[in-house]
This record gives sequence, C-alpha cells and structure tokens, in this order.
Amino acid sequence: MLYTAFLLGLLGSFHCIGMCGPIAFMLPLDRTNATTKYGQIFLYHFGRLVTYGTIGLCFGLIGKSLNLFGFQQQLSIIIGITMILLTLVPSKFLNRFSISKPFYRIISKIKNGLGNQLKKRTPDTFFTIGFLNGWLPCGLVYMAVFGAIALGDIGKGSLYMLFFGLGTIPLMTSAVFLGNFITGKVRQRIRSMIPVFVVLIGFLFILRGLGLGIPFLSPAPAMEVVNANYNCDDLSQ
Repeated sequence: MLYTAFLLGLLGSFHCIGMCGPIAFMLPLDRTNATTKYGQIFLYHFGRLVTYGTIGLCFGLIGKSLNLFGFQQQLSIIIGITMILLTLVPSKFLNRFSISKPFYRIISKIKNGLGNQLKKRTPDTFFTIGFLNGWLPCGLVYMAVFGAIALGDIGKGSLYMLFFGLGTIPLMTSAVFLGNFITGKVRQRIRSMIPVFVVLIGFLFILRGLGLGIPFLSPAPAMEVVNANYNCDDLSQ
C-alpha cells in the first residue's frame, strides 16, 4: 500500500502547488552557489519529511492501538469508506465541519513562524521552513493520515506519510526553480484526477480489509495456529 502514498503525494502536489508553492518559490536561497542552493533545498524537503514522518508515527500508533483490539480489518474498511465519502460529498457541506477551525490559533502561529523564517538565511532556516510547512492543514495530508491509521502499525504509518512526502518532492522542487509554471488549464485537469485516485485508494483499503486472499491487494487475515497434538499420558503424571 506504500505505493499509493507516493502516488497520492505525486498527484496531490499539483493541488499543493497552490498552497505551498508560494512558500517554495519564496525560499531565501543562495543563488550564487549551486552546492549551497541544493543543500538548502534538501534541508527544506527534509524538514517536511520529518513532519510527515512524525504525523505518520502518531497516527500509526492510533492504528496500532486499534489493531491490538482486533479491529484492523474493520478499520481498513471504515477508512476506505470514509475516504470515498469525503471525496464525493460536496465541499460546501464539508466546510461546515472543517476540522481546522479549532486549530486556527496554532495555524496562525505556524504561518507567522514561516513568515519570520523566510526573512532569514541561517543554516537551520530551510529545515525549519520545511518542518513548519508540513504542519499546514491540507485535505490530501488528511487522506494520507487515514492511510497511516489503516495500516495499523507505527512503523508502516510513519513510512506511509514519508512516501507521501517523497511524492510531493518533484513538483515542489520545480516550484522552487520555476515558480508558478503550470498553466491553469493543465492544473485544473490534473486536479480533476485527484478525487478519482483518492476514491481508488479508498476501494483498495476496503479490499484490504475484506481479506479476500488476493496477494498484495487483499491478503487473507492471519490466523493463529494452535498445536493440538499433546500426550494424554503427560496429564496423568
């Protein structure tokens, strides 16, 4: 399932360009030295990956907790259905229940921190910008978080979010060099593909939860094997 995270990040980055593209374009890079510039870009992406990995770790822990109670298959099905519903339900309706509203103060502080960091050029600036950038609310990040929970494992949850972050790197790097280089029509066409892909991922999680015995897609649930062979004479001793 990790490949779905990478593809979600790759396709989703066309959406992210609208939100995070300006941040990438405004990075205070040292354009006089190529080595320094590429190092700064690396630190920016590394900061984002650290954030995504941390988010995946936290939500993977939630998935692990539910898995301990034997809910992993049901959780995978529920999350798959949730991803599909959130994609198909009109955004105007979902905006009434925006989960970002209670965190507006925190988000405001993150944006202020980003603004301050974009004015600096200290060695830690680019990592900090990337780290703060990763915490900005994004619908596609929420979808990736659902995937991290559904995997029911701390390590896999963290890897899922890391692969999502890796998928965003190519286009975000292009934004650093070229700015808003994609025309509105092309961006709109690609954005129209994102909901289709999210629904597909939702169906994959549902298949995974059903345990139909399909290798890689819907593996059969692991059954505990108990050895019933024992010597009755031992019980009488």
